[in-house]
Amino acid sequence: MGITITNTYGTPHHVSDTHPAHVTSCDYYRLPLVATITPTTPGYEDMVDMLKENGHDTRDGYGLIFLESEEFSATYFGSIEQIEQYKRDNTDGKATFDASQGVLYAQWPYGKGWDTFIPRTFWNVKARGAIADGVGLVTAFAHTETLGAEVIVYEFEGKWLPDSEPEQLVTYHCSACHLDTFHDCGHVHENTGPSSRRWAARQARQHLISAHRHGVGDTNSSCRPHNGAMLRAVNAAARTMWGTTGNALPDTDDAYCATKGPCSIIRELRAGVRPPTYRA
Repeated sequence: MGITITNTYGTPHHVSDTHPAHVTSCDYYRLPLVATITPTTPGYEDMVDMLKENGHDTRDGYGLIFLESEEFSATYFGSIEQIEQYKRDNTDGKATFDASQGVLYAQWPYGKGWDTFIPRTFWNVKARGAIADGVGLVTAFAHTETLGAEVIVYEFEGKWLPDSEPEQLVTYHCSACHLDTFHDCGHVHENTGPSSRRWAARQARQHLISAHRHGVGDTNSSCRPHNGAMLRAVNAAARTMWGTTGNALPDTDDAYCATKGPCSIIRELRAGVRPPTYRA
């Protein structure tokens, strides 16, 4: 495809040789959850179905390590003894484990048993120094066509509707086009776990691929700046309605975004300040 997507914030990832939006692995992971399951665990038989299907169900119980990077996740199944030893060795947070002793699956499992067993996790966790759980930057990529611009993936608190309850969400924002993903269906996700963040990052990569393939502003490109056209229309209507000469809103997309849009959230996140709930 002739495009290299470069991280500007976060861990570099390995991608498919044929599609740079498809992340295949990562060299460095967090281990946000270490656990064990036994036949007494509710839903155990359903949880080990994936192991049975692949001929890996060889134990009466498993030790589990859930791995996550900004754009990928994996699950390790090993012996309970190995995982208990790992927990004892990891009191200083520096222990390692031998993955050859068990089996590693891409992504975290889901479905019956797993959905109640695995707690909701965020990339940004207050206990690790984040502003708050589920509030902060996840990763960012340099824009391939617009110098100095980025496509940024971030966790935040927002409302689908002004009168709805705040939710933990994840999305991306492009500082070349300043399009608000809240107005582009399917690009804001409930932030329920690694799969939500992986999907948001994949969409960020797809946005860059589209800009590289079609250019910025082309009707076929996902990266299409409005260049203030909508803001100018609103300002003109407001001047007529109120009989004023000044603008009700900033008249450029970047100025509006910096004060009222996603850029205002990202600026606060980078400053380590908890932004207000978006669209509250």
